[in-house]
Order: sequence, then C-alpha cells, then structure tokens
Amino acid sequence: MKLLRTIALDPSDTFVFDPVAEPGEWAVSGAFRFWGDDPNTLRGKARSAFRGGFLGLKSWGWSTLVEVVEATDNDRAAVVDLLAQRLVDRLGAPDLATARQAAEEEVSFAESLCNEATGALIAVHRTAEGGEIRESFRALRSRGKSGHKRAFAFMEAQNDEPSTEDVDLANITAEHEGK
Repeated sequence: MKLLRTIALDPSDTFVFDPVAEPGEWAVSGAFRFWGDDPNTLRGKARSAFRGGFLGLKSWGWSTLVEVVEATDNDRAAVVDLLAQRLVDRLGAPDLATARQAAEEEVSFAESLCNEATGALIAVHRTAEGGEIRESFRALRSRGKSGHKRAFAFMEAQNDEPSTEDVDLANITAEHEGK
C-alpha cells in the first residue's frame, strides 16, 4: 500500500505557509480544514494553504508537495489514529469514534492519490466554485534517476485539467537576479 508524506525540496514553504509542515510527516489533502470558510475572503498564507497545500498530520501545517511512499497496514492505522485525534483536539469532533470515521475517509482519499510510482511527487490546486471546493492533482516526476534534490529538476507533469495560470520561470529568475 502507498500513502503520502510531506517533502521540502527547498525552504519556500516556510515563506508561503503558516504553519509549515515538517518534511516526512504523513499527509492528507486537508481540504476539510477550509470547511465553513469563504475561500474568497482568505488572504496571505491562509489563501496559499487553500490554493496549494497538503496537510501534515503531526504539525497540522502545510506542504506544497507530498511524496508517494510505501506504507504498512500499521502505518495506515497510525495515520488514521493520528488524524482522528487531531480532528477531536483541533476541530472539535464530537467524539473519537465519529472522528475515526472521518479520518478513515480522508486517508482512503489520500490512498487514492497514490497510483503513481513510489517516489513520485504530487501537487494540488484548489478552487472554490459554486460554494464547493474543487481539487486537481498533478504528479511530478524527476528528470533523472538521482531522486528529488531540487525543485527545478522536474520535467513531467500530469494534470486532468490544464492550468489557467501561466508562470514564466525564466523571466522571474532574470528579474530576481537583476535586483
């Protein structure tokens, strides 16, 4: 079986999210954290977390990327237990049994994102449409066999829907170096 763990390829998450997840934490999508919020009113780091963060379960912080990793039945049970306890402690779930049902669903959803090979990175993009949160996920693969070392060593991305955002990394880098 496979699950998701947070990963940090560079320190950018520390500037983008508050709180930031620690690398290597078990993770889930975390969209439920925005239940009851109006995404259109979110600003700053909260907006960044909404738009592109995975929830690290130990820190209750955010990560831009997660890695698909092998997991055991015991790992999965521990992830469900940890999330259930967090739902009670952090979000006021009425009891552990109710929280465990919700945690089981959330972990099952995270498992469904792990169709990629072990080591693949997953990114999320969230939007709010008609009062509902919509998520799209992309798998990123390393260009070489050396593993994940740097954020810009990735070439392939798979996405169900094309992005409406254009980012010109070459110009951003040139502008930054010119300052």
